Amino acid sequence: MARSRELTGSLAALAAVLVIAVQSPAFAGHWRMLFRRTLDAAATDTGMSMPMLNWNGFAVLRAVGVALALSWMTAVVAAFSQGGLVFSPAALQPNLSRLSPATHARQLFSLPAVGRLLKSLLPVAAVVYLAVVLLARDWTPLLGLVNRNQRGIAAFGLSELFEMAWKAALVLLLWAGVDYFLERQKLEGELRMSRQDLADEYKEIEGHPAVKGRIRRLQRQMRKRRMLEDVKRAAVVITNPTEFAVALEYGPQLSAPTVVAKGRNLIARQIKEIARWQGIPLVENPPLAHALYRAVEVGQSIPAKLYAAVAGILAAIYRAQQRAQAAVQGGH
Repeated sequence: MARSRELTGSLAALAAVLVIAVQSPAFAGHWRMLFRRTLDAAATDTGMSMPMLNWNGFAVLRAVGVALALSWMTAVVAAFSQGGLVFSPAALQPNLSRLSPATHARQLFSLPAVGRLLKSLLPVAAVVYLAVVLLARDWTPLLGLVNRNQRGIAAFGLSELFEMAWKAALVLLLWAGVDYFLERQKLEGELRMSRQDLADEYKEIEGHPAVKGRIRRLQRQMRKRRMLEDVKRAAVVITNPTEFAVALEYGPQLSAPTVVAKGRNLIARQIKEIARWQGIPLVENPPLAHALYRAVEVGQSIPAKLYAAVAGILAAIYRAQQRAQAAVQGGH
């Protein structure tokens, strides 16, 4: 989570300055009464009695307690608004490296430490510049304080301090906003995925390319085995004769001859080998084999323009088969 310590501190300081500004009219009376009672007690009792110390402490706490309480509450709200309550048990575990001077020396002279130092010097320089501007503006009234009484000097000094305080608090608040923006940009940059992270995530979602390639190879092998198994149902195999081989199935249940297997080169030789083992006729017709291989996919019927050529081949095969059967029956 993006967190800025400067934002928490600047808001707390601004809240304290505003509370002191609101309570400033009553401060003079409280402190005057405190000093009067202290002097009266000192005139009557030279020892520091416990009731007197308790009363003085209570008076001081009552004067600054509201400012401290509101400042603390503002700091807590600012911290929660930057990410809520984050409890880390690991931070409570003993770690001897935190006590090592060498570790602290490396952290002190590291590049992040130098960056934090330079970042902290910018608001300090702005506050110093603001103080110089205020002193330059009120330099003439400042020199005239020698002619004023104590009340006038106190009023002028408190007025200058208050103006310096609230303007410095605003400067720190503006810088804290810039620091929070920079911290947020830094965090987003650290959380942004690199190209390698994107590639790894894509591999996890879509699958590793090597695994996907192996799956595709297995799928092709399965389709090839299924196709070669379907050659056994073919009525004829049209060949190129060496480059192409297309196995056609036809029967009463089919409206048109269907390509059950096709291939070239190695697959064509395997189709022809299966056809020879199964006694399926092989017909050499290069133009028809080329046309069937290019135009028809496995499982599709042949186009109408090739009906005549295929029908002539099937008719010739059927007539040859009938003559063979008649010759076998006549020999018996």
